[in-house]
Amino acid sequence: MSTASTPFGSSITNDDIIDALSFFDTWEERYKYIIDLGKELPAMDDAKKDEDHLVRGCQSQVWIDSNNTDGVYWFEADSDAFIVKGLLGVVLAAYNGKTAEDILAYDIEEYFNSLGLLKHLSATRGNGLRAMVEKVRTTVS
Repeated sequence: MSTASTPFGSSITNDDIIDALSFFDTWEERYKYIIDLGKELPAMDDAKKDEDHLVRGCQSQVWIDSNNTDGVYWFEADSDAFIVKGLLGVVLAAYNGKTAEDILAYDIEEYFNSLGLLKHLSATRGNGLRAMVEKVRTTVS
């Protein structure tokens, strides 16, 4: 897992996602974009879809794995739901290619607010999104 294996955090950054979502007029268009982001997630090896990588607190099944190379983290993730795969892309764009210090210092709530995301997700999806963030933060701390 490296910059070559995932576009999130390298060719697709959190700023790219903020810019893209602000371009769309409706949330229907934004949801379509988020689902399309999920299609950019590289396939995760089925062997990693186990209890150790499972994210607790998500309505859908979600798995996250990490690799620390020279103090820089790269995450890979997968889900059984299209919209959730897109939300994973949103999260990975914020965290991939960063040090533990950068990840822990990053204001993910402000990022989500700038996207207008949480107020347009169901409560269970919002909780799942926060569970994904918590899994990443726990991994690096």
